[in-house]
Amino acid sequence: MNSMNIKRNILLNPGPATTTDTVKMAQVVPDICPREKEFQNVIKLIRSELVRIVHGDLDEYTAVLFCGSGTICMDAALNSLLDEGKKALVINNGSYSQRACDIVNYYGLPLIEVKQSIDRLPDLSVIEKVLKNNPDIGYVYMTHHETGTGLLNPIREVGALAHNYGAFFITDTTSSYAMIPINVYEDNIDFCMASAQKGIMGMTGLSYIIGKRNIIEESRKYPKHSYYCNLYMQYDFFEKSGEMHFTPPVQAVYAAKQALTEYWDEGEDAKWERHQRIMKAIHAGEDELGLKEALDRNIQSGLVSAIRYPDDPKWDFEKVHDYCYERGFTIYPGKIDTKKTFRLCALGAINEQDIMKFFITLKEAFQETGVTVPAIYKE
Repeated sequence: MNSMNIKRNILLNPGPATTTDTVKMAQVVPDICPREKEFQNVIKLIRSELVRIVHGDLDEYTAVLFCGSGTICMDAALNSLLDEGKKALVINNGSYSQRACDIVNYYGLPLIEVKQSIDRLPDLSVIEKVLKNNPDIGYVYMTHHETGTGLLNPIREVGALAHNYGAFFITDTTSSYAMIPINVYEDNIDFCMASAQKGIMGMTGLSYIIGKRNIIEESRKYPKHSYYCNLYMQYDFFEKSGEMHFTPPVQAVYAAKQALTEYWDEGEDAKWERHQRIMKAIHAGEDELGLKEALDRNIQSGLVSAIRYPDDPKWDFEKVHDYCYERGFTIYPGKIDTKKTFRLCALGAINEQDIMKFFITLKEAFQETGVTVPAIYKE
């Protein structure tokens, strides 16, 4: 059984993403205890393939799996990788880097927060100055793709700065991994992370950190702040037993295995080219309706477009959302405190034709709810 008759929804939210029927059906497997060698072999394969996606050498890099959403990996990395007497440096220029600050503060760990604008690239000279003046920084943390706005941060340059000043570099690649090509060596990455429901187009419930073995092993001596979310403990259990320390999301693991097969069938470059074509179609549809974005396109990731609400008394996001949702299209609110936005995302198993059909529906939604086309903006 490798297909089913099920409605295909086009998810334009930033994850979970639209999946193929073959990924859905991969979850329908005979019941199995996750402590069996057969299942351990599946886990081993997935771990190696996840490292391969970012071009890591398995002798240097490994993948550590966690049961949960992408935030569990943020938590594990941030709380597990700070040595005694060291400080965390987080570049904060969006809702997801703010979440990183919240995690560090929750654990009461020493934090240097470098606030930057949410709608432009960070100032590298400011980051370098902070590194220069604080030799006790243990790691630098930056979100690669700020999904709330669509901003793509310069991880390669920031990773190089971290290394120049004796810190290691952690980047949250949850919404860029397996979409935007990443090379851990060229991009100066010591740790990155993602979750299965986004770039690899699997199912929710499985997330992973890809990072340097030697740093993880060194971290066994670092102060412990969490039992469930300790990176070294999870890594060590994998290395000794081949198993996840606690019960894994079995069906999501099988879906991830199939999703990885489909990732390699499509190919790294071809997949990224498809995402770019989808975003080009999104931009074309926005332009036709006169919609304006929160960010200049030259600093966007090519995966998320944050669209400003029109200055129209008839505009009602919920009504527009519901009209589209009833016809198989999901749009999503934004995450910018100072601007009302909604987002259209180029994630998942979709194509340009899906986007063209969506904009026909979106235009109908505007007409149905009385929103003026082209959209009205006062500035």
